Amino acid sequence: MIDIHCHILPGLDDGSKSLPQTLKMAEQAVEEGITHIIATPHHKNGTYINKAEDIQGVVAFVNGKLRHEQIPLTILPGQETRIYGEMVQDLKSGELLPLNATSNYIFIELPDDHVPQYITQLQFEVQIAGYQPIIVHPERNEMIRTNPDLLHQLVSNGALTQVTAASVAGKRGRKLQKFTHQLIGAQLTHFVASDAHDPKKRTYYLKDAYRVMEKQFGAGKVYQLQQNSKAIVDDLSITVDTPSRIKGRKIIRT
Repeated sequence: MIDIHCHILPGLDDGSKSLPQTLKMAEQAVEEGITHIIATPHHKNGTYINKAEDIQGVVAFVNGKLRHEQIPLTILPGQETRIYGEMVQDLKSGELLPLNATSNYIFIELPDDHVPQYITQLQFEVQIAGYQPIIVHPERNEMIRTNPDLLHQLVSNGALTQVTAASVAGKRGRKLQKFTHQLIGAQLTHFVASDAHDPKKRTYYLKDAYRVMEKQFGAGKVYQLQQNSKAIVDDLSITVDTPSRIKGRKIIRT
């Protein structure tokens, strides 16, 4: 398995706090069946600043430690960037880091409580610049949960999304699990990833998530989303199905 969203790098954000904790997370990943992790420390979320060159340096250091400890896991560079208006300029300057460094996929994190009104324009600018935006954990956004048509519009215009394994598996409660399953069923998400932060409370749950998905949606959907994650590592196009709307939720006009 490939995990495209993980906070395994030590000391950069609210994820791993030390190298020993990073190595513990790496061992757990191998036990989970994960072979590659894209490390995605927070950037410009109001608390953490992690520029591309700094992330790549820590990734190289951690991979060296993994080889020394004979842990069969490969860490690749990435970044979880909170949405802001100058993302395209900073992509061009090299401050922002696409997933696996050389791909055209980039993570965009939304605030928990709203969707900025400029997101449609920013999405257009990012795509014109040659990048594919991936909105991370949209199921955790309050406005999207209330009005999933917002997400439908973004996906219809070419955005991709990634839900969290813990949400799929029901580790964050049944209501959030139900909404996450609605996103999967409506073709409004394209990846499942761990967003793991530590070895105990916020760990991988990818096996659990795929097991639940297979029971709910079939082995074909599991295979599709797993292949999508592999496509990011290989910098290939992913499979995208036509999205549909989620019915029965209150609409908020913005």
